[in-house]
Amino acid sequence: MLNDMKYRVLLTGGSRGIGKAIALALSGKTERLYLVGREQSALEQVASELAGVDVVILAGDLTDATFQGRIVNAVAEGGGVNLLINNAGISDFSAFEQQRPENIERLVITNLLTPILLTQRLLPMMLRETQAQVINIGSGFSYIAYPGFAAYSASKFGLRGFGQALSRELADTTVKVRFFSPRATKTDINPAAVNWLNQQLSTAEDSAEEVAQQFMDFLSTDRAEYQVGFPEKIFTKLNQILPALVSRALYAKLPVIRRAMAFSSINS
Repeated sequence: MLNDMKYRVLLTGGSRGIGKAIALALSGKTERLYLVGREQSALEQVASELAGVDVVILAGDLTDATFQGRIVNAVAEGGGVNLLINNAGISDFSAFEQQRPENIERLVITNLLTPILLTQRLLPMMLRETQAQVINIGSGFSYIAYPGFAAYSASKFGLRGFGQALSRELADTTVKVRFFSPRATKTDINPAAVNWLNQQLSTAEDSAEEVAQQFMDFLSTDRAEYQVGFPEKIFTKLNQILPALVSRALYAKLPVIRRAMAFSSINS
């Protein structure tokens, strides 16, 4: 899709982690990049590494409606976008009964409501494009609901469901809605408890750069969804066909997960 044209991209969460890696990987294929994040200085650092790309930096709180309006105005003034990457997101690893309500609210607003509303705001412009696409960045927990990540899994399941429904709604238009799902990724965003848990369970982890390369491979196809990692894909299929089997496998890991949740609670 869109292999032979330059992208005009809006990328949220572009200052660090997977977002930064995707921004750098896109640099040779991008005509203009609207780089969205919270910190002006961090966005400027990423922009300095993007040689030959027209970068528009938009720093602010993406959950704020006024800032969303600023984004839409900037995109309209710049001639629109043909690729929206909803990457910004947060996590909160915690035992659900101990999770602060304000953290749950912030997580769901950031990971689910905000990309929905931003997509709605930008969609009229994107529908005027000859070809355009929205790519929502999910997680392995978009498919496998995981202990310690109840609210996070809900937000990512919701994002996947939103994208699938919108894809079907827009099937007779020029806008495609797609879903890219990384597995565990080694970034400085992960808290110590999650890093410890991944080590204890021998969870496969990718670097942000490896994820970005997988994203670029996905971008060159017409696939509606892509999930990184072969074992994770098998686990997802099992969860769809035999969810009780997956529940038993996770039950066996629950003592280790509870130790990680306790460690997270102490250090939060």
